[in-house]
Amino acid sequence: MFFILQQALQAPTQLQTLPQYSGHGAEVDADLMQQVLEESGKFVAEVVAPLNRDGDEIGAHLRGGAVTMPPGFRDAYQAFWQAGWPSLACATEDGGQGLPAVLEAMLYEMLSAANHGWTMAPGLLHGAYECIKHHASDELKATYLEKVATGEWLATMCLTEPHAGSDLGLCRTKAVPQADGRYALSGTKIFISGGEHDLTDNIVHLVLARLPDSPPGPKGLSLFLVPKFYEDSTRSAVFCERIEEKMGLHGSPTCVMRFDEAPGWIVGEPGKGLNAMFVMMNAARLHVGLQGIGLLEAAWQKADTYAKERRQMRAPGGNAKAGEADLIEAHPAMRRILDTQRAWIDAGRVVAYRTAVELDIIKHHPDAQRRETAGRWCALVTPVLKAAWTDQAFHGASACLQVFGGHGYVREWGIEQVVRDARVAMIYEGTNEIQAIDLLLRKTLPDGGAALRQLLADLGTELGNDEQAMRAKTELTRFIAFLQARLLPRATAKNAPADLPHWLADDFLRAVAMLLMAWAWARIGAAGGAVAPRWQTAQTSFWRWVWPEFDMRLSMMQDTLDRG
Repeated sequence: MFFILQQALQAPTQLQTLPQYSGHGAEVDADLMQQVLEESGKFVAEVVAPLNRDGDEIGAHLRGGAVTMPPGFRDAYQAFWQAGWPSLACATEDGGQGLPAVLEAMLYEMLSAANHGWTMAPGLLHGAYECIKHHASDELKATYLEKVATGEWLATMCLTEPHAGSDLGLCRTKAVPQADGRYALSGTKIFISGGEHDLTDNIVHLVLARLPDSPPGPKGLSLFLVPKFYEDSTRSAVFCERIEEKMGLHGSPTCVMRFDEAPGWIVGEPGKGLNAMFVMMNAARLHVGLQGIGLLEAAWQKADTYAKERRQMRAPGGNAKAGEADLIEAHPAMRRILDTQRAWIDAGRVVAYRTAVELDIIKHHPDAQRRETAGRWCALVTPVLKAAWTDQAFHGASACLQVFGGHGYVREWGIEQVVRDARVAMIYEGTNEIQAIDLLLRKTLPDGGAALRQLLADLGTELGNDEQAMRAKTELTRFIAFLQARLLPRATAKNAPADLPHWLADDFLRAVAMLLMAWAWARIGAAGGAVAPRWQTAQTSFWRWVWPEFDMRLSMMQDTLDRG
């Protein structure tokens, strides 16, 4: 992880160009970043990881409207926030530590790998913090900002309703103005992660709802803050009616929440709820991409360890003694599975950590043009990261289960839990199909592909002239040509079927993911990874077993365009 951060991305050097992280006693250098990551790893390994199995097998339980979390979860969370981990990237004036966003991102990757269910609780904290910081009134900030920044109080994101999944424009929850300046919220929200629990003494609900005179659709939505407990210790009229019985993620209560004229405050302007909530949603999408990387890493670690210890049959070219079986890792089919996941994990880290660095550049870089470039990166890369790496988390974890044979299908080894837990990441925070539609229809077609073409061209200029870099640059150029000469003219033609771009979207996102991986592996190679076996094997596997998908996706898009 640190090799990618320091060598492949040179993140410490980049961050030191920002006033926020250089001089005046606030210098953030490579040594400090490595120390934070090492301490993160210790906390995650010693405190959070041991709770994973009980979280899955015992789960969260609802009794009399109160949710009891699995054994050890509350103590671990109290230790987590008191040690300052949730506030890593929050501003010092808000009770945070003012460290780079990439350190927080890497911490949450570790947490997701160690215990996905537990990590769901603090996973929305930073997004809620940013939402309150940038959109709430001074009065609300005085009460809630530091509590959320430090993690003393957890937060929820209440969007989805029983009749409306991802189509937020169909939300019906009402917010009626009250004489005291607050609003009475009434309605039901579903799939609310951590809507009720015993980890913290209070929960801050951020809720999308409609004012009485609001127009239909997404433009009529406003955002409101409703706490579980008010300042005078009275409980709000927010109730957990049920927690879902899920395929996985049993350590995280997914709640059905009922608001019975619960008093709350508006956050931001009336009718601008989605604008305010988008800050939270975008942060969540990056974290879900990191969940994908972390879960895939967890699956790989389990399978790799098993393959190094378990013997099975004679492998072609194996070196077992006469009468003995070879280790599973000696079998080419198993080696291919393991090395393919390694290629995805390492490239995913380059893409994710770069995205987190760009978030800090958006906030703190003095040059407006550089901030604009960073914004372009985050807008275009976040949906790819979320969709492609959560997809691989599930399918790659399933492939890792194969390394165990029959033992993978029983609970003893823990790999089947990773498969079950990983599946939801393809769905929440916008399904992967919605991410693909977002990338093509909202972020590529409207400007004629200008932003994406520029991003891909910039990736090429970052690379040197070694063999891997030249190959990556060739493929970037080939895709830009396809975009300009074939996809854009046909998809935007006046006579093109209205649904044509929708048929292209999934293949389009996957192709962009392949290009980002090619760039990432070129960066790793240029940093010295090409000569080290640890990296060389995974890089070779990328070009052999992963990259061919690029030509397949290109061919599928060509066929769709031809049939039009």
